Order: sequence, then structure tokens, then C-alpha cells
Amino acid sequence: MANLRTNNLSGEQGQNAYRGSVVFGGGDNSSAGLTIADNSDLELGSETNWTIEFWLWLNGPVHGDYDVILGKGSATGNNYEYFVEVMSDNTLDFFSTSTGSAWTFQQQISPVLSHDSWHHVAVVRNGSGSNSLKSYINGQEYGSFTAESIHTSAYPFGIGYFAGGNNLYSKVTVSNLRIVKGTSVYTAAFTPPFTELKAIPNTVLLCCQDSDNPFKEETGKTITGVGHLANGAVIHPRNNPPYGVDAGNTFGGPIQQSTQGYMCFPTGRTEERGRGRGLHAGGEAPSHSNIIDYIQIQSGGTAIDFGDLITLCNSCDGVSSNTRAVFCTFDSPNFNLMEFVTISTTGNGTDFGDQTVATGQEGTLSNQTRGLFAGGYRLIFYSTVEFITIATIGNGTDFGDLREAIVGVGGAADTTRGLFAGGVVPGAYRGNIDQFTIATTGNATDFGDLTVARRNPAGTSDSTRGVFFGGNDSGGTNVIDFVTIQSAGNATDFGDSTSNQADASGSSDSIRGVFSAGYYGAPALTNVIEKVIIQTTGNSVDYGDLSVSRIQGGSVSDSHGGLS
Repeated sequence: MANLRTNNLSGEQGQNAYRGSVVFGGGDNSSAGLTIADNSDLELGSETNWTIEFWLWLNGPVHGDYDVILGKGSATGNNYEYFVEVMSDNTLDFFSTSTGSAWTFQQQISPVLSHDSWHHVAVVRNGSGSNSLKSYINGQEYGSFTAESIHTSAYPFGIGYFAGGNNLYSKVTVSNLRIVKGTSVYTAAFTPPFTELKAIPNTVLLCCQDSDNPFKEETGKTITGVGHLANGAVIHPRNNPPYGVDAGNTFGGPIQQSTQGYMCFPTGRTEERGRGRGLHAGGEAPSHSNIIDYIQIQSGGTAIDFGDLITLCNSCDGVSSNTRAVFCTFDSPNFNLMEFVTISTTGNGTDFGDQTVATGQEGTLSNQTRGLFAGGYRLIFYSTVEFITIATIGNGTDFGDLREAIVGVGGAADTTRGLFAGGVVPGAYRGNIDQFTIATTGNATDFGDLTVARRNPAGTSDSTRGVFFGGNDSGGTNVIDFVTIQSAGNATDFGDSTSNQADASGSSDSIRGVFSAGYYGAPALTNVIEKVIIQTTGNSVDYGDLSVSRIQGGSVSDSHGGLS
């Protein structure tokens, strides 16, 4: 195993080791900041390519609106420039102005961030026009906006507080703050850098890398301190961001602290950790909806507007790869319309093709290549299963049949096997689980049974386990079941949802299953999002909210099942 001696991780013998981070507030250190005098290097102006990036730790759960992480300018006269700020709901906003006298741009650039853990943040301008300004959280695109030229002033640059007004101190820890002016370092989703950042070409600021010397800056600028960082004071961090290679072993992903304050190192491949955008589309709210919301599954919180489906619908079913989501909407006059979006961006749906059989409340599942739509109802009950190739566009193709004509099955899958569970036939709820091999075509075979017969259980999965959440058994149930996808047999009790929930839908990253919307007993709609850790058992917990309460929407993600 790797030698985890402190000297290896802090520099001695450690390849690519790093030196630390700077605490700006929290606890007894509530007023601390760093200042750089007015410098044209730090004016973004009309520059069309630039990058601001840093690692951020929110010190504790409570933060105020407009607490400054970094920025230049003032909020008086004609001296506004740009800022990245913490808001009271633990999201980040980016502010800028093209006029200098008021903010002309203010946008949320992150989901709700968990406190007391590390997050990599990048704000990147790449050219002009729509989608030229993007934010990335832990390497995944979060926001996409139209960039503007930014006014310049003679005011200083501040870190950890508002240097233009000597206030708005943040309770944060910052590491590896770098500004690159003239280069868009990131133009698509990326793996966050797990080594100490370097002064690459066009770097105009690189600091917050040395816990013993918070005034050290790699491009020659002079940094001074205010508050607890005045007069050369040093505030040591509680832990270190996820950098460093020790004897050839790379540590990736978020580092957490135990209750005793010890670091807990992550496991698994870097690209598998902290990844996952979940989308929830359409449904009945209570009128028919075309809303598409999204969340970052690793952090939860309040969903953000993604765009709109082409058509309003009272039910929506979705499948996805790690790049594209395809939704089938059910509503007059477009009972069989399919449309797609690119998950890493935001925007409205685009026509994909048509289903061969027009049904609503279908079961869905997918792997990286294929998406399957099963069963459903329109005037009669259907057993039909059809498939699409997600990366293409075109109409659905016949795959085979479920074992009976049924509506409201829940789907889960790994890379090779798909399961459809539960449902209702005229006069009876079903608990049976059908199985398919996704890469072939053919009819279903028996896998086993759920613990409780019900329709519309919300299904989701990681690479080995399928989870079926809630459902309707004449009023809603709080049952959560799980199966091992490659081992046929009956489901096992996982735990309970927070209340009886029916007509929800599920998605996941490689760790968490999230279940969105539905109703708690009839007919109260809800916008609640609940979470489970798929490889454990236990009750679900509240994890956030959709923008609008609704039922029978379609949920997908970029990292479900065997995709991560």
C-alpha cells in the first residue's frame, strides 16, 4: 500500500505534492482577506478567453448572501467589475458589468454545495455569443450563458472579502486559485486537476497554495492581508484539498473529515467520483407540463431550469447515455413523439423520431447504447417493447414483448441486462420482474418478484444493483426494494421513503439514487427529491426540490447503471 507518512503528502519524497490552502473565515476567524492593489492583469475587460478556477471549502453550514470569494472593483460610482460570491443557500453567483455603474450580469453558477468538503470551481469564457461563458463544478458543466465585456476600474482585487468596500467576508477555505487571461483552459467537461496548479502561459494570478505563507503568489504580484491575515498572520487549514501523488498512487475525488477531524481518502477511479447530472422532464403539474429541470446528483438541492420539451405532456418517459437524453412524451396530438437533449448543456428538446406504438406511462431503461420503452396504455394495455439507438435519431424499432400487457412498470439496468418491475393490469397490481438482454432482441423472461405488488415504482441502478422506489398500490406506498441485477431472484427490502409516494421517477450517479416528484397520497402533488445510497440499505432522505410539483415525469442521468 502507499506510504501515507505526513512528509510524503506534504512534499518530502512526494511527487506532485502540494503546499496547502488558506482559511478566510469561520469559527474564530470570521474576518480575513487578501488584497492585491489595482493591476491591469486582473482586469478581464473585453478579453474573450479567460479562466478563473479554484478549490473551495465552505466552512460550516451558514453563509450570508453576497459574501465574496474573489473579485475586483467596487459597488460605488463607475467602479463595478466582477465577483464570485457565496449566497445564503450555499450556491455561488458570478457578477459582472459592462457599464461599470450597476451589475448587468448576475447568474447562479453552482448547485447547492455541501459544506465542509472540497469542490473544484471553474468559470470560463470561450469566445462570444450564446454559451460563451460556462461554469464547471467538479469538472461538470453547470451553467451556460452569454458572456459580456467587463468594465475596468482602479479598485483592488480581493480574496475572501470585498476589497472594494472592506466588508462581505466569506467563511471559506480556498486552494489553488488561478486566473488565466487569454486562454480558455476548459471547454468541455473535465476531470478536476488533482495536482498542484502551475503558472501555465497567460497565467496572471496563482495563489492560495501555501498554508504557511498565504501571501505567496507565482506571477510576482504583492499580496497583503486584512483582518486575521493582517501583519503576516497565518491561519492553518483543517485539511487539504485532493491533490498529491504518493509513490505513484493518485488520490482523486472529494476528501472528507471524520468526526475526529481526520482525513478520509476516497477510493475508486477519479472519473467515477462526484459525477452525475440528473434531468427531470414533463409530467402533470397538475396541468400538462414541458418543463425540464436538472440537478447535480452528488450535491442535490433545488433543481435548475434546463429548458423545455417541444410539447406539453401529462406523462414523460426517458432514457439516456452519458451524453444524451431521449424523452418520449404522451399527450394529444403527439402521443408518440420522441425528443432529445445533450445532458451537459442546457436547452430545449429537439425532434428525435417517433415510437411505433403510442403509449403513456411506459417503463424505460438504457445502457450506453440502447434505450428501451416497455408496456403502457392508450385505449388498451400494451406488452410491446421497442428500442432506440441513443446516439442516432430515428423511429423506434420492435424489440419484443413483456410477459403480459401492462402499464406502469419501473426500469433498472446495468450494461448488459435490463429489468422491468411491477405495473398494473385491469383489476390487479403486479409485482413480477421481467428481464431482457439489452444488446439482443426478444421477449421477456422471469427474473423474480418485488416485495409488494404495485404500479409505477421508480426504478434506478448503479453498475450492479437495481432499486425500485415507492409506487401506487391503491394510494401510494413507501416501500423501497432492491435486486442484484445479474442474479435472478426476488427483491429484498431496502428501506422506506419519507412518505407514501407514487408516480415518481428515478435516476442515479455511480453512488446515489435520486427519486423525483410524485405525490404523497392522492391527490397531493409534491416537488420533493429523495436520495438513497444504492450499495447500502436504509430509508431515503430529503435531497432537494424540483422547480414545480408534478407526477409522471421522466428522469435520466449521465451516469446511471453501468455508465460510470
